[in-house]
Amino acid sequence: QLPTGLYKKVLVILHDSVLPYMNEPTLMIDFLTVAYGIGGAISLLALNGLFVLIHQHNLEYPDFYKKLYSLLDPSIYHVKYRARFFHLADLFLSSSHLPAYLVAAFIKRLSRLALTAPPEALLMVIPFICNLFRRHPACSVLVHRPGGPEDMSEDPYIMEEKEPSESRALESSLWEIRSLQDHYHPDVAKAAAILNQSLSEIEDDLSGLLELSAYELFDKEVKKKAVDVPLEFEQVRGLFGKKNDIFAEHFTLA
Repeated sequence: QLPTGLYKKVLVILHDSVLPYMNEPTLMIDFLTVAYGIGGAISLLALNGLFVLIHQHNLEYPDFYKKLYSLLDPSIYHVKYRARFFHLADLFLSSSHLPAYLVAAFIKRLSRLALTAPPEALLMVIPFICNLFRRHPACSVLVHRPGGPEDMSEDPYIMEEKEPSESRALESSLWEIRSLQDHYHPDVAKAAAILNQSLSEIEDDLSGLLELSAYELFDKEVKKKAVDVPLEFEQVRGLFGKKNDIFAEHFTLA
């Protein structure tokens, strides 16, 4: 039993400062799997160590993707370790052998949570979702379903379902991304509109978007050069815009 603060400090450095120097890194399997099951930020930080064990030491974790799916909650777009999580999630979802229902569940859940996400997170997750479509073309039915969301009386996707295979994500459509095409931030609306077109085969580079902050977005907007918009108007000639206005004899425009 470790204090939460110590848990986080250990997990932050475990994957690159501890595991590479251990004779038997597999001894950390129990510690990391327990940490992964705690939830919240501790589970996010445990992903790094688990990735090393899965990738380099053949660790088998039967419910790994189910647990990863359960970590997707509204806080995922606001936590301090957001960049670390999405970097690893990108690696875990890169295999072309993953079943379509699993990837579709991740796409749908990320899209639903995106409705309450800040602009800096949206500019990262929309290209993230586009990359998933490029790797898994079978999921494109979410975008190109005949009739689209207009023909659905309700969304069949079950947000509360913890098992990705039972979420019915493949039966749904991405009305959430369509909603983001009317987002108040023009860059978000532009990014969401890309799903209206055919996606290129080249994946988007997420490296510069994972660490994007609200300050950087604000600074970018402030530094934009203002464009003078020419206006044409008819100069007012009387109090109510009429010639020989009787009110103009008694009142003047300040």
